[in-house]
Amino acid sequence: VQLQASGGGLVQSGGSLKLSCVASGRTFSAYVMAWFRQAPGKEREFIAGITSGGRSEYEDSVEGRFTISRDNPKNTVYLQMNSLKPEDTAVYYCAVSRSFGRIGFSSSLYTYWGQGTQVTVSS
Repeated sequence: VQLQASGGGLVQSGGSLKLSCVASGRTFSAYVMAWFRQAPGKEREFIAGITSGGRSEYEDSVEGRFTISRDNPKNTVYLQMNSLKPEDTAVYYCAVSRSFGRIGFSSSLYTYWGQGTQVTVSS
């Protein structure tokens, strides 16, 4: 099982990026998929999660700016990030839970992880 995240980069404050995460090795279409991020010196934090049916939840600081989506036949989850701020700078990780319907905020609830992609927002 492998999760491959991509799409990170350097962007100015107010700009946009779209992250992608492709899962391979098995089908994850039935499971909750999510994005986390980890800034230097900080713990990994939940950003957004989505169920197989498309129900989503967001961390308060990104609600209204970030949108999570998924393409089940492609085993892919996306994170569209708009109105980026310097405090969004972090390594972003995609993850897959063993849950079908519960979007957990704790990283301990997620079994499979991508390698991370760096997002840097300059002021």
